Amino acid sequence: MTALRLGIGLAIIFAASYALAQGAADKRRSGTQDMSDALQKMQEDDAANPGMLFVQLGGQLWGKATGAAGKSCADCHGDGTSMKGVAVRYPAIPKDADAPVDLEGRINLCRTANQQADSFPPESRELLALAAYVAHQSRGLPIAPPDDPRLVAFRARGQDLWKARQGQLNLSCAICHDDNAGRKLAGVAIPEAHPTGYPIYRLEWQTLGSLKRRLRNCLAGIRAETYADGAPEYVMLDLFLMDRARGMMLESPGVRP
Repeated sequence: MTALRLGIGLAIIFAASYALAQGAADKRRSGTQDMSDALQKMQEDDAANPGMLFVQLGGQLWGKATGAAGKSCADCHGDGTSMKGVAVRYPAIPKDADAPVDLEGRINLCRTANQQADSFPPESRELLALAAYVAHQSRGLPIAPPDDPRLVAFRARGQDLWKARQGQLNLSCAICHDDNAGRKLAGVAIPEAHPTGYPIYRLEWQTLGSLKRRLRNCLAGIRAETYADGAPEYVMLDLFLMDRARGMMLESPGVRP
């Protein structure tokens, strides 16, 4: 009995040590970890997180019949829990398509094809609300991009865009968020830019926004020309960033300064 207890104890110690070693090996940081305690608490408390207002609106839209087909999202997918694990797998290539779409693009595809309704405009309240509702179902799950060989070229293009110098300041995304992550810029910590919280509520915006909006802000910040709405570059960058964050926990809806 003593030997059995000793064996069990050693197994527990080994498992704990292995888990700690695995955690120590992954030094990536979510932007949440660079925020103040007050903002972290705001994000963690669903009653204080302003992004949850959009999740609630998304839940209402989920059950609302619309379009010429007179269907709701729930008519096809049931309640929102059916979306658990979906957001962590996007961008992805839809059936019978040859290019990836992000989560907002997938929502609009369902809207036009199945509900026979007009697509939502980019950054519209309704589109962000549905995206937040779907993403919230996967909160706490690890980001798990699909191992689809068709995505390889798109992901590589996203990596090229990430590393490419652009704009009047001749900067790339990688110079800030890889080479100088953790340092201060205008008194604010430069994040590693992992897309763990999108759609995200930024206090400077006073509303929810997509990753595309954040990317446009960064491009404008380095005085580069922004991509047009619906440009494939946004999806390719998203694809690369989600792969870069593979295994990190989804936090949507995140809160940022």
